[in-house]
Amino acid sequence: MIEISNIKKSYGSLEVLKGINLHITKGEIVSIVGASGAGKTTLLQIIGTLDQSDSGVLKINDTEVNTLKGNKLAKFRNKNIGFVFQFHHLLPEFTALENVCIPFFIAGGNKADAENKAMKLLSILGVAERAHHKPNELSGGEQQRVAVARALINDPAIVLADEPSGNLDSNTANNLHQLFFKLRTELNQTFVIVTHNEELAAMADRKIVMRDGVVVTPSESENNH
Repeated sequence: MIEISNIKKSYGSLEVLKGINLHITKGEIVSIVGASGAGKTTLLQIIGTLDQSDSGVLKINDTEVNTLKGNKLAKFRNKNIGFVFQFHHLLPEFTALENVCIPFFIAGGNKADAENKAMKLLSILGVAERAHHKPNELSGGEQQRVAVARALINDPAIVLADEPSGNLDSNTANNLHQLFFKLRTELNQTFVIVTHNEELAAMADRKIVMRDGVVVTPSESENNH
């Protein structure tokens, strides 16, 4: 599913990733934890093709992603990777439904199919009745669910989440975490989640600990699902 071999990344003289090796299988929920500056977000951005490694190989679904450039890379990203960020990044002038549809339109899908699929996802996520509201009319938790629906609209191979519950209250955060597991069960969705939330990290099938640009313990979490 995702194979990462000896990925290295530096910014100037600062070595951020020092040879990362990881293998993530389909339907797996993996959390990545570590202190600020450990390289977690850089790794996530490289997996998400938003940044490029200096060396090493990244394969997603047998495609060697680091050989793709320009349009090919953008198309691959839009089709195969969903993103959920801490600050939802919903476009304020569009409704929840329209926000969810955008990646589908970018991929060349038509309006009827997009809206049909978006409504199904909003329904699974429990926010269908908020479809025609704009982001400023939604609570933080509702905005984050809309962002998750948007991440899922193109049936991505993986969803990458960077501190997805970082600015949610604990109850809303817990609901969001449960949602990830529900989506894995219903859609066999693969998640890679960078988080400082210990509870979420422990719930994952596997917790990967990073320190100073290397993976310290890719050990199975104690409470395997």
